[in-house]
Amino acid sequence: MKIVSRVLLPLLLLFYIGYETWLKLHHLSLCSATGCRLAGELLRFPSIYLNYMGLAAVGAILLFGLFSLFSRAFEKLYFIALYTAIAFESVMIGYQIFANPEPCLFCLGVYGGLLLIALASRPRWLLYALPMIFALFFALGDLAIPRNEALIKGDGLYLVASDHCPHCQKVKKYFAEHHIAYHKLSVNDPSVRHLAKALGITEIPILIRRKGGVTTILYGDRPILATFENSKTIETKEKSDEGRAEGNLSAPTVPLDPFKTSQKGGCSLDAVTENPSGGCEESGPEIPLR
Repeated sequence: MKIVSRVLLPLLLLFYIGYETWLKLHHLSLCSATGCRLAGELLRFPSIYLNYMGLAAVGAILLFGLFSLFSRAFEKLYFIALYTAIAFESVMIGYQIFANPEPCLFCLGVYGGLLLIALASRPRWLLYALPMIFALFFALGDLAIPRNEALIKGDGLYLVASDHCPHCQKVKKYFAEHHIAYHKLSVNDPSVRHLAKALGITEIPILIRRKGGVTTILYGDRPILATFENSKTIETKEKSDEGRAEGNLSAPTVPLDPFKTSQKGGCSLDAVTENPSGGCEESGPEIPLR
């Protein structure tokens, strides 16, 4: 049984990773193109290097497993290498599950192979390790990990808003009264918060307009509403600027406040996410157009 668990199974897994590495070097893959591509996007380096790391790790497991048949000193090294690889792959698979809409089938195959080797080697030790594996997945599930997928999927209006932000409600009410169609992006989504912070915006509502390959961003209720209220001014400006892309949002020449409000233009992003029951901190200086 030791020969199967410490030599034969690691050797099969080594061939599996080696074959995938050879295919990848020839621009092919064993798994679905989407899953492998998405997994590669999460890495800091080209995904082929992860294959090399896998070959090195499984090679060490095979080497220590082979030597452990003749010396007990290598048995400890065998299990250290095996469970280190399992812990590493648990983090990789867990992050993929929570970040990607589709996991990498090749990575799942490697993970399953490592667990099978551990089960065949010492079933009791794998049972002891299961709480650690579950804890890793639970910890990753607690993190606000942005999804590795596009938020802006086509032309249209996208409104980043909260159900408890009064400035957001004002914009949504205006859109409803004027029959303006839009896609809502909830600020509770980690991917949406990551997008806002990447743009350097710390206030909601945020309006993203995508049209003809051109994306324009406004944030704060007064700049958003004033822009729509001044549609005639925008149309006149667009006709005079024939060289520009059709449909760009532009800041009005005369700043308007359609609702005659003295409030600030938006809610603090952190205040809304930390206090979902409502309430906004006073926002910073308003920048009408980005």
